[in-house]
Amino acid sequence: MKSLALLLCLAQLWDCHLASPSPLLGYREPNCDDPETEQVAKAAVDYINAHVLHGYKHVLNQIDEVKVWSPDPTREVFELELDTLETICHVLDPTPVANCTPRQLTEHAVEGDCDFQVLKQGGQFVVLFAKCDSSPDSAEDVRKVCPHCPLLAPFNDTKVVHAVEAALAAFNAQSNGSYYKIVEVSRAQLVLLPPSAYVEFAVAATDCVAKEVTDPAKCNLLAEKQYGFCKATLTEKVGGEDVAVTCMVFQTQPVVPQPQPDGTNAAAPTPAVDPATAEPSPAGPPVAAVVVGPLVLAAPQGPPLHRAHYDLRHAFTGVVSVESASGEAFHPVKPPVVVGPGPRVHSCPGRIRYFKV
Repeated sequence: MKSLALLLCLAQLWDCHLASPSPLLGYREPNCDDPETEQVAKAAVDYINAHVLHGYKHVLNQIDEVKVWSPDPTREVFELELDTLETICHVLDPTPVANCTPRQLTEHAVEGDCDFQVLKQGGQFVVLFAKCDSSPDSAEDVRKVCPHCPLLAPFNDTKVVHAVEAALAAFNAQSNGSYYKIVEVSRAQLVLLPPSAYVEFAVAATDCVAKEVTDPAKCNLLAEKQYGFCKATLTEKVGGEDVAVTCMVFQTQPVVPQPQPDGTNAAAPTPAVDPATAEPSPAGPPVAAVVVGPLVLAAPQGPPLHRAHYDLRHAFTGVVSVESASGEAFHPVKPPVVVGPGPRVHSCPGRIRYFKV
């Protein structure tokens, strides 16, 4: 009798086991530091840098989580959670992001947090969903690392605005070519001793000659945009102030042809690709192509809001309209979260590439 009861119990347990979903049913969870995962994460960061209109390029710092599921045998969808770091390269700077140094903790670092869904099909990556936000390191954490380091200051602080205007005037006074206008204030920090302001800002060339300008309001940006990026320090002193400014002018941006009335273009536009996208990583598998939209360069902005950095939250959000390689519209459906017994078969979060903010 006892043997029969034991047999019935074992049979019930086996039925329950068969009815329980496998922890890997519907999707797999690879290692966050697998070459394939890193390849997809790189495509996601390339997407960020191709779509951010203001501020600075970002680099991958850590892969927090990854899930992969296959709607059919020919394609896979990667769902990733990523941490990024702001670099010292402005978004208008053509320097490949692989050569851009992350902003250090002592410089008041900025971290990005991103969620991505990336379709992999036919050797290409297509971003289906992208949502990011970013925030500077806390003042308390900066003080722990560097008690006297300056913190980020709001762009519309009166001292910041004055420093940018004075620096631009000094740059134009030294110019033998075009007169430049402000595109955006990108970064600012205020120092107490000696009283000074450190600013970084983007500029664009106009159709005026710097030495001949009498009314800057009449100067218009060039059709073929000529952008530059400036760093300046304004130091207050008795009886006046000192301004030190250096600017790097980038190559002219080609004019993007506009659609003609008959629906044709005057010339086929060349897709704008982030330089880092086209350069393979020195190690690991070949970098697959990432499908992104055209790079839209920054336009002159109105008075800045009371903010100290450009949040990635405003760069892009939601589902991107894409078509699969077969021409069929594809909308991924997130699978249910399944928790099962036994050890995890993947290792996440992954390694920290630079430092934790």
